[in-house]
Amino acid sequence: MSWCYNLKELPSSIDQLNALQKLTLSWCYNLKELPSSIDQLNALQKLILSWCYNLKELPSSIDQLNALQKLDLSWCSNLKKLPSSIDQLNALQKLDLRGCSNLKELPSFIGKLNALQKLNLNGCSQLKELPLSIGQLNAFQKLDLNGCSELKELPSSIGQLNALQKLDLNGCFKLKELPSSIDKLNALQKLHLRKCSNLKKLPLSICQLNALQKLDLDGCSELKPSSIDQLNALQESDLFRCFNLKKLLSSIDKLNALQKFHL
Repeated sequence: MSWCYNLKELPSSIDQLNALQKLTLSWCYNLKELPSSIDQLNALQKLILSWCYNLKELPSSIDQLNALQKLDLSWCSNLKKLPSSIDQLNALQKLDLRGCSNLKELPSFIGKLNALQKLNLNGCSQLKELPLSIGQLNAFQKLDLNGCSELKELPSSIGQLNALQKLDLNGCFKLKELPSSIDKLNALQKLHLRKCSNLKKLPLSICQLNALQKLDLDGCSELKPSSIDQLNALQESDLFRCFNLKKLLSSIDKLNALQKFHL
């Protein structure tokens, strides 16, 4: 049902589609809400609502979608919050909130989403903080915070994300430091900090990221020297426009796994 520009609502009878596994409503510009009866779609695995500009909220009954694995709300620019009941989606693996520029916060108990593997918050420019409970996401593999320009800090609980492989903080202009607990991210392979222009230092504990293969610091113009020369698994690093990190050149030979280096 993508590109149905004139669609304003779904019939309540949609709850009779007992075998429906995927519902795509992308680019339905005039869709303002979903019927509460959507909670009867017991087989629904994927709900795609990308580019539904006028969608302002989801029904609280969404917590009854026990089979839901993917929820795509990307570019729903009028969406201001998620229902607190979303933490009951026990099968949810991927939550896409890219471009939700009016989203100001995440539900405080989002850490209950035990199956969640990927959370995309790219372009959520009003998001100021992450809930402390995010550290409870044991299956979490990828967190994208690219362009979250109001984000000032990460919760210390982020160090509990034992399965996290990629952390993207590109364009988080107000971020001044990373929590020391980042050293607990034993599975982290990629750390993106491009254009974090107010980031002044990296925690000394960053040298404990033994799985880190890629570190992007391009445009971190205020960043002071750190212990990144001890990242033994590092294969690729971008230090372009990192004017204060030239002193690292004398010890770059310690990075035995390094394949790509941009200064």
